[in-house]
Amino acid sequence: MDQAGFEVRDLAPRIGSEITADVDMLMSGACSARIRSMLEERGVIAIRGIHLTDEQQIDFTKTLGSIAEEKTFKITMDPRENPVAEYIKGAFYWHIDGTMGDVPIFASLMSSRRLSDTGGQTEFSNTYAAYDDLPESEKKALEKLKIVHMFEVAQRYVQPEPSHALLQSWQQFQPSRLPLVWTHRSGRKSLVLGSTASHVEGMDLREGWALLTRLRDYATQPQFVYRHEWTLGDLVIWDNTGTMHRALPYAMDSGRLMHRTTLAGEEPFA
Repeated sequence: MDQAGFEVRDLAPRIGSEITADVDMLMSGACSARIRSMLEERGVIAIRGIHLTDEQQIDFTKTLGSIAEEKTFKITMDPRENPVAEYIKGAFYWHIDGTMGDVPIFASLMSSRRLSDTGGQTEFSNTYAAYDDLPESEKKALEKLKIVHMFEVAQRYVQPEPSHALLQSWQQFQPSRLPLVWTHRSGRKSLVLGSTASHVEGMDLREGWALLTRLRDYATQPQFVYRHEWTLGDLVIWDNTGTMHRALPYAMDSGRLMHRTTLAGEEPFA
């Protein structure tokens, strides 16, 4: 226990910690520095049943860094509440947010407002830990590689036979060339993978696909993964620069609703 009322419990050996703190402590910022350091080390932080309002979630987000937008974003498949519901169907596949740009968001905070009767868990993979456990010889080879990421590749997971008009709308997002191994300013290294990864630059196409698939399977082994079983009022924070995440399937008409805020990016892929 770091201070009165603040407790930490690890959820899995290589990823995820649960903290116990009351709303006043969160809002005061008294534990924000500790939470920031835990995010890089553990990847995911869960706070059970905290039941923050939108205003409280926004204010708490600000205690952790620069908020990307001063509002909550509704994560739901109901198009009446989320006009881009079709787009977020890509959340069912392993991904890192922001691979189509140079500076991805640092972290996300998501609170549960309505749950589905079945499914709807969120899984997280620690890509720092996955890199750390690679053989030294493979680390050196992977650090030389660049991966081309494309928005359209991720969308084909959801709609494998798009119309030409839909494909053109996807192609408004230009491809992004990123390192397979991200060397962070802290000196730590993580893998940059996920559903936007199209191919390995300069490698035979099929050989590159095989490598990316093998690494995804490797990085999502049980020892690197935490699955969050949502209860109402939970708040989960994850380091988007050192984890991948995905939602597990649930009924599209279930009404599942999450409210999300994000912390602005602090360093480019490098």
